[in-house]
Amino acid sequence: MQATNGRPLWEPSDETIEKSSMKRYMNWLESEHKIEFRDNNELWKWSVTRIEDFWSSIWEYFNIKSSQNYDKVLLSRKMPGAKWFVGSRLNYAENVFKNYDAEKEAILFRREDGYSRSMLWRQLKDEVEGFAAGLRKAGVREGDRVAAYLPNIPHAVVAFLATASLGAIWSSCSVDFGVPSALDRFSQIEPKVLVTVDGYIYAGKKYDRTEHVARMVQSLPSLKKVIMIPYANTEVEVKGYEAWDSFIKNREKLSFTQLEFEHPIWILYSSGTTGLPKAIVHSHGGILLEHLKAVLLHNDISSKDRFFWFTSTGWMMWNYLASGLLGNSTILLYDGSPSHPDMNSLWEFAEKSGITFFGTSAAYINSCMKAAISPKQSFNLDKLRGIGSTGSPLSVEGFEWVYRNVKDDVWLASISGGTDMCTAFVGGCNLLPVYPGEIQCRYLGAKVESYDEKGESRVDSVGELVITEPMPSMPVFFWNDPDGKKYFESYFSFYPGVWRHGDWIKITGKGTCIIYGRSDATIKKMGVRLGSSEIYRAVESLPEVVDSLVVDLEGLGQISYMPLFLVLRPGLDLTDSLKEKVRQKIRVEVSPRFLPDDIFVLDDIPKTLNGKKLEIPVKKILLGEKPEDAINLGSVSNPGSLSQVEEIARKYIRPKLLEGSGAR
Repeated sequence: MQATNGRPLWEPSDETIEKSSMKRYMNWLESEHKIEFRDNNELWKWSVTRIEDFWSSIWEYFNIKSSQNYDKVLLSRKMPGAKWFVGSRLNYAENVFKNYDAEKEAILFRREDGYSRSMLWRQLKDEVEGFAAGLRKAGVREGDRVAAYLPNIPHAVVAFLATASLGAIWSSCSVDFGVPSALDRFSQIEPKVLVTVDGYIYAGKKYDRTEHVARMVQSLPSLKKVIMIPYANTEVEVKGYEAWDSFIKNREKLSFTQLEFEHPIWILYSSGTTGLPKAIVHSHGGILLEHLKAVLLHNDISSKDRFFWFTSTGWMMWNYLASGLLGNSTILLYDGSPSHPDMNSLWEFAEKSGITFFGTSAAYINSCMKAAISPKQSFNLDKLRGIGSTGSPLSVEGFEWVYRNVKDDVWLASISGGTDMCTAFVGGCNLLPVYPGEIQCRYLGAKVESYDEKGESRVDSVGELVITEPMPSMPVFFWNDPDGKKYFESYFSFYPGVWRHGDWIKITGKGTCIIYGRSDATIKKMGVRLGSSEIYRAVESLPEVVDSLVVDLEGLGQISYMPLFLVLRPGLDLTDSLKEKVRQKIRVEVSPRFLPDDIFVLDDIPKTLNGKKLEIPVKKILLGEKPEDAINLGSVSNPGSLSQVEEIARKYIRPKLLEGSGAR
């Protein structure tokens, strides 16, 4: 994924640099603390060696509102177990509303069918006051859980901020999750309140959710109140639930419960590919400081911005987007399919709403590329200054497509992180150039390194992504993990005292980063390792291929056998000539060493509800496990695809493994 010519696709102008939030922060450090840095790399090195000084500077620079200041920035640097800003008391929601502009637009919402809604900051505050009053009346207190089964709508932001204002704990999942998947999450945390909708609209179809909600309510005995939002007009009478408008009608002046720095703000969930999803708890203080740094500094979001990320309430990027409000920006919410009626929908939204920073996924950019659209020829994107990409590694071709077809003078910030910390570890900085296939830098305060198998740090070498110094947004704990065993095993059991994230990364000599996919989905042929994303990049660049998945069984104690699964464009068959074309693409762009032993066609690639390819469960199915034993099927967006994998395994793959052969 290195740039073929070594030249950047974009470089910031002097004006961009001088106006950037990062440059203003550097100027402030120089004027207020007499600390001067020549470039972003020097700033990063300081931020990860003098971590107490760095994080206290973030507190000071952003003027954190707190009722009680901290006694000590960091009690211990040991991981896990670091304690941050000991003695402080604050509230995330109070810092959202501390300096808002009442008549400025806070939220702009659009649904795929054209319905839209705008909320000024004063309107947002009014509704938050009403929802908070409703929660207090319902008996919600500090530490109680409020669950949301919602699409990406303004009500979700209102309910979250109200929940946070009381010191209650927010948790949401997307309304397209099935009942078992939603219950796998919410039953763990025993919510007192559920806020939901009657249905939703996606890809031109209306989906009733009243029956789903009824089943969930029956299975959540902890619930004391259910709030129903009439959203999809499903014309189904809903009894026994309180309507949104009724719930928020009794307004009380908004107040903010003052909380310890590590008091839980929300519970997010791992993909749940094996067993129940892990319930990951983050803190008010940790998320506040991390998102101020990540969103306002690294993504350069300010009160002048109209900040958008295409997401659902079941993905951490929804929480990340909501934190745009910390900068008094306008956040833009979109609910619906990004491809309905075609792949131009979000670009049209960008033009009509004046988006300045457009966040999306690498998969969406790849889909636009496959659809051969050129947004810059169809839409006026003059106001667009930045594009964010995450979810999976963005290929060189994806970078180049953006600059050819969206805008030639736009800052493309590819970022990578995780639900685990609800942030990115590596990502954008508009003081730096953009190279194709490369992430610009490591985030401030994130001591990201690439470790080899011996636990030694390497540059210009692919290794495990690790974090060797604590960060405030590391989870405070997992729910229902009283001794911390699951937490420890998830991140710290491989390299003692070091966070192992589970991604392959290369940190280049110039400080850029390349993510190669999950390290537990590594391809290893005859001792040589390769990230699966390298094969995906090559194969999915073919016009005939829509999607792909590759697994390797050598690493599981089996013979060397590597099947490749493809989804082809409608109407195409896997002919011998197409098989050879795929192999030749891998041979030339990856290596002859990594040619697949067999190629199969699927109707759909197995993925989690959040769109992650399910390499490990597919491995297990190939070796004989049933789909329901290999993965929690409730976490799979398309369970039928696993049945197709199982059938291929039974008919073709397992017999070969038993024979000990796998000829190309």
